[in-house]
Amino acid sequence: MSNALKNLLYKMADDALVIGHRNSEWTGIGPMLEEDLAFSSMAQDKIGHAQALYSILNTLFGEADPDTLAFKRQEKDFRSCQFVELPIGEYDFSIVRQFLFDHAELLRYDMLTQSSFQPLAQLAKKVKGEIKYHVMHGDTFVKQLGNGSEESKARMQSALNYAWPYALGIFEKSEDDKELIAENIFAGEDELKTRWLQKVTTVIEAAGLKLP
Repeated sequence: MSNALKNLLYKMADDALVIGHRNSEWTGIGPMLEEDLAFSSMAQDKIGHAQALYSILNTLFGEADPDTLAFKRQEKDFRSCQFVELPIGEYDFSIVRQFLFDHAELLRYDMLTQSSFQPLAQLAKKVKGEIKYHVMHGDTFVKQLGNGSEESKARMQSALNYAWPYALGIFEKSEDDKELIAENIFAGEDELKTRWLQKVTTVIEAAGLKLP
């Protein structure tokens, strides 16, 4: 099995693990009880997705067991994008990050249901159903806060302006893209980014916010 596929699995797993831990930091300090629970639940899902991906790396690529991959690698060995690594900040930033990241994840897994690599295609079909609810959560609060008071609108626009360039880093390409596309494993980061822009732009406009 190719290094390109292994690198894709690491990238996805590390993104999920790190954003899962970041989201878990809202446990006990959410702005309201429902959000405390929502971010905790999403965090648990994300860490579960990471474990599933690390398990594929372990069983099919001979990499270390999931716990070792998650907790015993050096920082330089992680393939996560910088966006998921940022501190949780205020609630406005965290909700914008969750909104932007989960739209990318839902689309990525939707594309991967057609992957020629069956273990990943099967996982994608399962995971899509969970992330759909994450996307609904992000969409709901972005719209509510964007169309809320002057203060909430201003804070959401500021958070979006700050988050946007980091979010674009989700789709950073490597030489692996060509191989993944050629082998029908994944349609590539450019295609994912195009689909993502269409989705998030629609919600941003519905929220009365401006695309940075």
